[in-house]
Amino acid sequence: VQLQASGGGWVQPGGSLTLSCAASGDYGTIAWFRQVPGKEREGVAGIRRVSTRTTYGDSAKGRFTISRDSAKNRVYLQMNTLRPEDTAVYYCAAYSGNLVYSAILQPSAYELWGPGTLVTVSS
Repeated sequence: VQLQASGGGWVQPGGSLTLSCAASGDYGTIAWFRQVPGKEREGVAGIRRVSTRTTYGDSAKGRFTISRDSAKNRVYLQMNTLRPEDTAVYYCAAYSGNLVYSAILQPSAYELWGPGTLVTVSS
């Protein structure tokens, strides 16, 4: 499986962006992470293929929505009410199986990472 993230760009505070992660094959769990220089990679949102259950990091709750299109092997991250502190490189990552809920936002749980897409939130 290969992953390709897209949809990043510049947006003003309060604006919205939708990121897309295209997987070239099947997967069990896909998640979005983000990272800024000098900081650890942060779990943003994750979703498992076998259920509709989703999980969100604290910074994403209430503002971001993760969804999937299984027919297209794509996972989306709809980001609303963006803030300057959301500025980061966003990565999607995949695991072949279905991770337990507590591991979904742990970077070390993932086998495959795609190249990141930069999101810049500024006025």
